[in-house]
Amino acid sequence: MWFQKLTSLFKNKELRDKIIFVLSLFVVFRIAANVPIPGVGIENLRQFFNTNQVFGLLNIFTGGALSNFSIVMLGLGPYITATIILQLLTMIFPALEKLYKEEGEAGRQKFNQYSRLLTIPLAMFEGYGMIALFQRQGLLGNLSPLTLLSSIATITAGAMFLMWIGELISEKGLGNGISLLIFAGIVARLPMSIFETFITWNPAKIPSYLLFFASAIIIITGVVLITEARRNIPVSYAKRVRGNKMYGGVSTYLPLNVNPAGVMPIIFALSILLFPGMIANFLGTSGGLVGAIAQRVGAFFSNIWVHGIFYFLLVILFTYFYTMVTFDPKNISSNLQKMGGFVPGVRPGESTAAFLKLILNRVLFTGAVFLGLIAVLPSIISGSTGVQGFTFLVGGTSLLIVVSVILDTLKQVNAQLEMREYDTF
Repeated sequence: MWFQKLTSLFKNKELRDKIIFVLSLFVVFRIAANVPIPGVGIENLRQFFNTNQVFGLLNIFTGGALSNFSIVMLGLGPYITATIILQLLTMIFPALEKLYKEEGEAGRQKFNQYSRLLTIPLAMFEGYGMIALFQRQGLLGNLSPLTLLSSIATITAGAMFLMWIGELISEKGLGNGISLLIFAGIVARLPMSIFETFITWNPAKIPSYLLFFASAIIIITGVVLITEARRNIPVSYAKRVRGNKMYGGVSTYLPLNVNPAGVMPIIFALSILLFPGMIANFLGTSGGLVGAIAQRVGAFFSNIWVHGIFYFLLVILFTYFYTMVTFDPKNISSNLQKMGGFVPGVRPGESTAAFLKLILNRVLFTGAVFLGLIAVLPSIISGSTGVQGFTFLVGGTSLLIVVSVILDTLKQVNAQLEMREYDTF
């Protein structure tokens, strides 16, 4: 069956061109990730990223662009951060919420334009922060004002260039361009991980490798099941007569994802946990009381147990927070009532909103605990087996992104194939 679909995919010229277009932009992304910023040496940076767990994780999401100090070293981080900030601001500013939720495609395009504009100052700020941090760590020499200014401009241009590539893929390719570029950055590290594993191969560790990959298969299966899991709420529509025609009278369902927040809670929690370590690394080289306190804070948050507990709790907290921002039971209840829909056995209006909120909280607890476990599983599995090169296979943001992108892309490819099969009749 899959072979037939693959054959059909490449027989269709339009779909084949889309796949080639996406793969070509992946190549452009990988080339840019290996072009260093002019005037900056990178000899000591790679060793730093190999030994620092926090920045090593950030390096994975940029596909190694950060350790190369490349022109796209920030990846899509500034654009994602800008989008998150604006989504949170919709809770504060009603006009922005109306633009995002009620004004249709034109409103969303304007909202996306605001995200692009906010990406520029965020990229400049993050670029300067990274350079200053690496200078404090002794990884970069003293840069002249002109070199510093040109480096920040190059980093900002690289972030905007990558954002443009992502939007091109979304517009002319298959799937979500931003997600696909993050996926490409994560998977790009896999060949290097395999190569490093073979270099350090030790036959005595074969049982550990078998245990690791068995755990990876079980965890990936669980992630797929939870990602696809739904809680269907039955919805019926009343019959309505307009002229000589009757509308409604059908039954359907309202799907609630077990993991409605996706990967965003892990990204939020990771961002919060990065701040203490980054600030401690930034101030740790200072002398006196400030430097001593910064070193103690850095040592506290670098403890694997402290990091794991805070990570787990923050993921659960942000799962509830982000879901409450994006999923409004009152709004859904109001829309159902306007369209003549109702949940059988529940009164429309406030009662339906309360019922949806009750079901959401029950489903959300399972999704939040699941996300928390996925976030801390890489540390647990790697610590118990001693295998370090393939940690993205056993949990964390990278695994969720890889699974979600693959499932979403497969759905879009199947939809394109089915649409073209209907066109032949």
